[in-house]
Parts: sequence; structure tokens; C-alpha cells
Amino acid sequence: MRLGLVRLWQAVRASYWFIPSLMAAGAVLLSVAMVRVDTVAGGLTQRLGWIYSGGPEGARAVLSVIGGSVMGTAGVTFSITIAALSLASGQFGPRILYNFMRDTGNQVVLGTFIATFIYCVLVLRSVRGGEAAERYVPHLSVTVGVALGLASLGVLIYFIHHVSISIQAPHVVAGVARDLHHHIDRVYPQRIGHDPDPARERRVADEVPEDFDRRAAAVISHHNGYLQAIDEEQLMELATGSDLLVRVETRPGAFLLRGGRLLSVWPPERLDEELDERLRAAFALGAQRTHLQDVEFSVDQLVEVGVRALSPGINDPFTAMNCLDRLGAALCHAAGRDLPSPFRLDDAGKLRVIARSRSVFAGLVDASFNQLRQYGRSSVSVTVRILETIARVLACVEGDEEQAALLRQAEMTVRGAREAVSEPQDLEDVEQRYRAVLRAAGRPG
Repeated sequence: MRLGLVRLWQAVRASYWFIPSLMAAGAVLLSVAMVRVDTVAGGLTQRLGWIYSGGPEGARAVLSVIGGSVMGTAGVTFSITIAALSLASGQFGPRILYNFMRDTGNQVVLGTFIATFIYCVLVLRSVRGGEAAERYVPHLSVTVGVALGLASLGVLIYFIHHVSISIQAPHVVAGVARDLHHHIDRVYPQRIGHDPDPARERRVADEVPEDFDRRAAAVISHHNGYLQAIDEEQLMELATGSDLLVRVETRPGAFLLRGGRLLSVWPPERLDEELDERLRAAFALGAQRTHLQDVEFSVDQLVEVGVRALSPGINDPFTAMNCLDRLGAALCHAAGRDLPSPFRLDDAGKLRVIARSRSVFAGLVDASFNQLRQYGRSSVSVTVRILETIARVLACVEGDEEQAALLRQAEMTVRGAREAVSEPQDLEDVEQRYRAVLRAAGRPG
């Protein structure tokens, strides 16, 4: 799927208006359809015992009460939502608001209230009585309005339960961790073009001109912002169509300054103004990081919740330990994943794109433990849980590079505890966990 469509889908998911708008449009269509059914088959529908059988005054009263009630309830629902968002922002961090905004349940609740109100108002317009020359009561339409009112009561009960659950720390942490697992599966590995065979990779590297770094033309950013995504397919198409070799000089999640280099292009004389613009369009910049191609963003969300829990104002080490458990599970999920070759070939086997190559696992390990280790060094329980998590993850890894990244974090954790912890027994607990880490790495000495 093209980058533009993916970004549009992400924006729709994160918007609070899309589903309510669809439901409001559906209410308009439903009201027209139901009034039409009443007009065509009004006599038949009145023979059913469960259909509303009152007069126009009663129909107006029923529809008015339902419409007014649901709009008042919608106002209360909106106020509760704002309060929940404020609480989540203060306790878990503003970046968690993205998860609350794309909560489908909350959007459906608001959409149900708005749709019920619109339906009742539109059906109310068709009721004729009193001074009217011809009395008309859409009995079936009024019955559907009553059913929508009962449905609104049901979603209100659901909403109260859902909000009370969704603002609990374990639920928030589990939701972010679930997204993290999904993004790991989706992003790694990213496939653009074709991988060269291992035997060919060294020969492919020799195809890069010796003076590439010195003479390659630069495609630069015209704006400041976070790089949210790169359209790899578009880069490959442009490089193949213009017979270019391009090297990506940044990665999703990085903050770019105006004038920062996005791409290096070879041969430089083929980069004209039109091609420069098209290459730059493959890079999506925004005011904030997103999950689209930035797995570490989800890691940072979990870390932020844990770090905030360790702050003096909250002082909740249990939430921090919950975050560490989820981070450990994500690291086990990511262990063993190979990053694709940085050399990307077209269908003819010619080198076209050089992507940024970075160790997947080592980067996730540093992002997972650095801040929690630094802010939790004086908390023995958090330090112990960090070492226990590292020991568990070591059982999932096989490569020496992955093991070295984990052992590096364990060594820094122990050094920090030796400086910050004064109680000998607490320090012995930390040392005991560190010895367990060494045993898990096959280094009992």
C-alpha cells in the first residue's frame, strides 16, 4: 500500500470524528428509508402488536424525549472523555493520548448518541397532526426511534465500564505492548526491491562508486520535523526509472532540520529540480513521531509510562515493573529477527537503493532499559526487575551481538546499584540477580 494511503488510514484511525460522522450519515439514510416504508406499508405495520400505535401528539412527545435525552447524555459522555484524557495525559504522558483517541469503543458510543438524535429529529419532521389537513404518524419509524433510545442506554452502560477499565495502568500498558508486538511484526523486516544473495552482497558493495560520498548530489529537507515514514516503493521506482543509485541518509523517528540531507544521489548530474521534488515526496515529515515505521516509538511509550511511575509525584514502582515485563516480552518477540541487507536491487539485479542498516535488537534493548535504569537506580525493586527481565530475554536470544547488548545493560545496572544502594542485603539481592544473568548468558564466572 502506498505511503499516502497508509498515512490516510492512520489519520482516520486516530481521528475522533470519522466513525461518529459515518453513523450520523447512516441515521439520515435510515430516517428517510423508515419514513418511506411507513408511507408505503403503513397499514400492514400497524397490525403488528409491538409497533407504536399512538397518535401524533404521543409520537412527537416520544421522539422529543429520546432526542433531548441522548443529546444531554452525549454532553456528559464528552465531558467524561475529556476528563479521562486529562488524567491519562498527566499520569501516562501525552503520547499515550493517541491510543485513547483511536479507541473504537468511545467513537461508537458518541456516534450512537449523535445518530439517535439526528434520526429522532428527522422523523419528527414527518409527523403531522392537530391543524394539519391530513394526520400522519410514521408508526414503524417511531418504534425504531424507541429502539435506538434503548440502544443508547446500553452503550452508556458500556461506556462507563469501558472508561473505568481503559484508564487503569495495567490496561494502558497492555494496550501499548500489544501495539508494539504488532509493529515489530509489520516493520521488521521492511522489504524494498530484492535482497542480494549472501555470496553476491560483497560484490554488490563494490558497485558503489569510490567517490560516492564526495560527489553524490544531496536531496535535502525543506522543513523541520520528525521523519514519520519513507515510501520505499516510490524510491525504488524513481531510482529504477531514472537509472540512479540512491542512499538513504536518515531513518523514521529521527528529527530533521531544514537543510538536512535525506538522500545521496548518483550520478549527480541526473538530479534535476523535478526529480529532486519527487524524491523528497517519498519522505513524510510531521510534528510528532508515529508508529508507522518507527518501532522504537512504541518502546518509548512504555518507557515513558514507567519513568513517570517512578517520579516522586506518582511513586508507583509496580507500574514501572509492569512496563519492564512487557518490554521483556517484546524483546523476546524481536529476538532473532534479521535486518534486510542495506543493498536493494531492482528486478534486473542492479543496485538501486542503499538503505540505512541498523541492529534491530541492540537499538530496542537500549531504548527499553536506558531511561528506566537511570531513573530507577535508587529503587531496589526496579533494579532487581531489570536484571530479572534481562535474564529472561537472554533465554530467547542466540546471537553474540544480541547477548552483548543485554549484558552491557546488566553491567550498567549493577554499577548504578552499587553506587546508589547503601543497604548490604538489598545490594546482595541485586548481585544475586546479576549472577543469574551471567549464568543465563553462559558466563557463570
